[in-house]
Amino acid sequence: MDSKKLAELCRDYADNKKAENIVVLDVQDLSSVADYFVVASGTSEPHLRAIVDEIIDRLRDEHDIRPVRKDGSIQGAWIVLDFFDVIVHVMRADVRQRYDLEGLWGDAARLKPKKPKKRTTKTRN
Repeated sequence: MDSKKLAELCRDYADNKKAENIVVLDVQDLSSVADYFVVASGTSEPHLRAIVDEIIDRLRDEHDIRPVRKDGSIQGAWIVLDFFDVIVHVMRADVRQRYDLEGLWGDAARLKPKKPKKRTTKTRN
């Protein structure tokens, strides 16, 4: 799987658990560490755990992909999942604001989420 698709899946799985302010940063031209950073916020320890578990479980079960490394802690309010080309940061909003990853990587392009398909409703006459 290419790194862009993996980053998009991580974003989608975080969204499944109602992560807030999900951003995918394309850092390919700016970093040798990874191609994409996915940054998402959770509101509480259980919310952070749910987001992280959703990403790990779905990638493992549906795509046989596991993080190379998992760092941080729920209690520390910042968890990092390293998928080599994609690094996922899940953190509480106050921690996210303090470390300002989006500001540090301000030159990185942001991947826009795919627009949901419009539902068409048929009217009966």
